[in-house]
Amino acid sequence: MTFEFKHRLFMTLAVAGVASIVNAQSGLRDSEHAAPEATIEDLQPFTHTAFIPVGSDLSSLRFRGVKAVVIPTRKGSAVDRHYCAELAFRDPGGSMYCPSVRLGGFTRAYEVTYSFDAQPLSSDEHGDRHFTFSVYFRPEELSPAEWDLLVRSRKARTDAAGFFELTTSRMLEERSVIDEEHSTFCDGDYRDGSWVPTNTQCKDKLTLKKVMVPSAYLTVQVEPKPSRYSSVHFPNSYQ
Repeated sequence: MTFEFKHRLFMTLAVAGVASIVNAQSGLRDSEHAAPEATIEDLQPFTHTAFIPVGSDLSSLRFRGVKAVVIPTRKGSAVDRHYCAELAFRDPGGSMYCPSVRLGGFTRAYEVTYSFDAQPLSSDEHGDRHFTFSVYFRPEELSPAEWDLLVRSRKARTDAAGFFELTTSRMLEERSVIDEEHSTFCDGDYRDGSWVPTNTQCKDKLTLKKVMVPSAYLTVQVEPKPSRYSSVHFPNSYQ
């Protein structure tokens, strides 16, 4: 992508940003008397799925531990449209308090944590290459004996290989990209650091299209599998 093309794209997005502020002003007027809207979302914490960056060292995946936790299964949101529109007008970047969010449906679970190595984050000045992810299981998804060994046994990291099966895949995802064939950009040049179109009456036309591209993340699926402890039953205080 050329520098000139990037500038044109920047100018187009800047115009879109101004339009969003105008819309926020309109929304502020229209929503002055609107009642708060409430929604409830199922968090689906038991998918056993995690996402790690493409390029991660899969050979470095290591079981780190299990602990009993209490986690939410639902998220409730209350949106006061007048308040949110007012915030959008004052602060286009948004607010952590709009909408207001409450967690609910708390239930017992087991948190299973793995570590892996990957390229350090660009924002990490220390260049740390070590990361972790966690997935959650219902107590009944493994036997009491298996959970007891994983939580208490010093050999849990070795035993875990027999309790869980890890698979990785790279999914396709939909993205919006510039349709260069159906987009037009005005000719122009830089003058004193500013882009000046040759024809001041010319207007850029930006058209987007949907494409399927490989995700920037690998999907890691962690599933329980039968072990020699699957049918063993002895007291487990958490089940």
